[in-house]
Parts: sequence; structure tokens; C-alpha cells
Amino acid sequence: MPVARREALFLIAGAFALPARAAPLQSGATASAFSFARPEGGSLALAEQAGKPILVVNTATACGYAPQFSGLQQLWTRFGPRGLTVIAVPSADFGRQEPLDGMAIAEAARRNHGVTFPVVAKTSVSGPQAHPFYRWAATEKPAETPRWNFHKYLVGRDGHVAAAFATPVEPTDPRVIAAIVKELDAAG
Repeated sequence: MPVARREALFLIAGAFALPARAAPLQSGATASAFSFARPEGGSLALAEQAGKPILVVNTATACGYAPQFSGLQQLWTRFGPRGLTVIAVPSADFGRQEPLDGMAIAEAARRNHGVTFPVVAKTSVSGPQAHPFYRWAATEKPAETPRWNFHKYLVGRDGHVAAAFATPVEPTDPRVIAAIVKELDAAG
């Protein structure tokens, strides 16, 4: 089947799979096409980080994996000056383990785990109501979608998902660090 026809069929099938209110994903889109609402108002546009690696992590303050916030902060402290952005995306999708709303989530992450990296507004990351970034990332890495809190997507300098790490993989795991270093060292 020719590539153009296959892509057209994929887009048509995808349109039926998405809820009516969701915009279809653009073919060839990169992470720069997306933004997240900030709890204090406004948005965090991933386009502002174009050409830099971004670690996007769905989080929950009441989750047993919440201590991973500290590891994420270590990555931010270590690699932020070299260009890495870490973004926490609070979600109640898994076990309703994000009971807080608005700025209370960012404050809890700061107070309990020393978080200084961006924490966006509470967002759905799975299912038909998933944020467009998460629907796009699922097309980039279909076998590696969030199944619980603290799933990690590393967006590479090219704007595509370079790696995904499941919940149990600690942020400071050598595999995560190696993937980040690879992206930081890639020509930008």
C-alpha cells in the first residue's frame, strides 16, 4: 500500500477513535505543537523549548511513587543548566491519586519534595479525554503509554519522543540519565 494512502487511512481511522471534540493530530507534528495550562494562568508552550530535550512526567502527589519528585528535581538541578526541561503534569487518571487542584499541587511538590521545575495544571493523560500531547506521544510510542503515575516521556532535540520510561523506572536510573545525556549531546 503506498505511504500516502496508508497515512490517509490512519488519519481517517484515528478521527473515528477520538472523541468528537478532540482535534485530529497533525501528521508530522512535534512536541512544539503543544502547550499545557499553568495553574496560575496562562500556558507553558513546548515551542519555547524547541531544540532542547524535555522530560514530561505525569505525576500525583498522593501516589506511592511521589518520592520520584526528588529524583526529577535532581535531574533538573544537574541537567537544567545544559538545556533539559523537566515538566510535571499532575493527573488523577490513575487511582485518583491527585486529590489537590490548582496551585496546591505545585505547592505540595515544592514543600514535600523540593520541586523547582515547572508543574502544570491538573490534566488527563489517558483515555479519550487525554491532553493532545499525550495522544500525540501515544502515536510516537504506542507500546509505551502511561499505565500509572510517574510515566516519563523524553522528548528529544528533534521534537519527537526519544524514549519512554515506565513508572517503576526511577528518574535517576542510569537508562534515563544515558538517554538525557544522549539528547543533550546531540547536535541542536
